[in-house]
Amino acid sequence: MVRFASSTRDVPNTSAVPRHVAIIMDGNGRWAKKRLLPRVAGHHRGVDTVRATVKTCLERGIEYLTLFAFSSENWRRPEEEVSLLMQLFVRALKEEVKKLDRNGVRLRVIGDLSRFDPDLQALIAASEERTAGNDRLVLTIAANYGGRWDILQAVNRMLNSDQEARAEWSESDLAPHLAMSYAPEPDLFIRTGGEQRISNFLLWQLAYSELYFTEVLWPEFDARAFEAALTSYQQRERRFGRTSEQVLGTSLPAVVPTGPRIDA
Repeated sequence: MVRFASSTRDVPNTSAVPRHVAIIMDGNGRWAKKRLLPRVAGHHRGVDTVRATVKTCLERGIEYLTLFAFSSENWRRPEEEVSLLMQLFVRALKEEVKKLDRNGVRLRVIGDLSRFDPDLQALIAASEERTAGNDRLVLTIAANYGGRWDILQAVNRMLNSDQEARAEWSESDLAPHLAMSYAPEPDLFIRTGGEQRISNFLLWQLAYSELYFTEVLWPEFDARAFEAALTSYQQRERRFGRTSEQVLGTSLPAVVPTGPRIDA
């Protein structure tokens, strides 16, 4: 099993191009409202943006793209909108998986899928199986996902996997049971639509991710907007708890006492 470095235990390797980008795709409804269209029209347009974002990741050599499609709290939305979102999810899987497979993209879906219709669960499983051998990009869709759910389910799985009474558990014991144990922690987190919060998304995994918030609504998040986020990322100094001097491999001049001199 592949194990990735933990940003709170080790200093991960970094590069100018983020290895893993995670995005909250916000603003579909507002995009539609501005155009006097039903909210679902914004979600349909948002699928086009997903397609373009995947294309940019493939072109830039980004290895992992994780998209927050439906949170565990989104069930609180109007029943009609939730139903339309589920229909759109089914349609997108049916229409896009063939293209993903052709372009070497592996699809993964994380979250509590038990609440979904059995037909949708079967479609997700079939889509994951079809693309399982691809390695150009891992596209993860978080559906009925919540960061707290993820941590709790990981704790339960950890305890069930080791029945021995233990005084304490370590991070390395828990990490393999998280929903995204197959991926490195996100280097860059993006949220579109102007809101500046992470909304219960990847609470464990975002510990040292660079955060980028933009006013651009998701249906308008084109290649130029994505490049702006990548440029911002490249200007960050990723210290992981260290000083700038440590990152740059330099040292500060020795501090010379300035108090009164006492000769022996």
